[in-house]
Amino acid sequence: MSLPGLTGGCGCGAVRYRLTSAPFDAGYCHCTICRRSSGAPVMAFATVRRADFVVTDGTLRIRRSSGFGERGFCADCGTQLTMHVAHQPDTVDFTIASLDDPARVAPGFHLFVEERIPWFETTDGCPRHPGLRAETRGL
Repeated sequence: MSLPGLTGGCGCGAVRYRLTSAPFDAGYCHCTICRRSSGAPVMAFATVRRADFVVTDGTLRIRRSSGFGERGFCADCGTQLTMHVAHQPDTVDFTIASLDDPARVAPGFHLFVEERIPWFETTDGCPRHPGLRAETRGL
């Protein structure tokens, strides 16, 4: 996937970022932590090498959200922008909806569908996994 020029940011514009490589592993996460962190029934995310997520304006505030991960967000408006997990030290996930043009990165799978809210269902044909995918990097 070659997607040069992907940029994004938070809701208030205080934090801006650009990606210097094409994202991979784009998917939906239905886990309780992602739902509560985003305030939405599901979070769409994709992954880049950690060095390729470049904050160009502002500063991410980091919050430990579990024993294995931390989330980066705008301290002014609260928009969640990143998730970094210990089992993938060289990569970072970013929220697809925070891209300036989120239509350029489409999710290709669902994670933690066993935790999904029963009244929320998507109609896409993407593979659904009860937890993490067997091919999740770093496991």
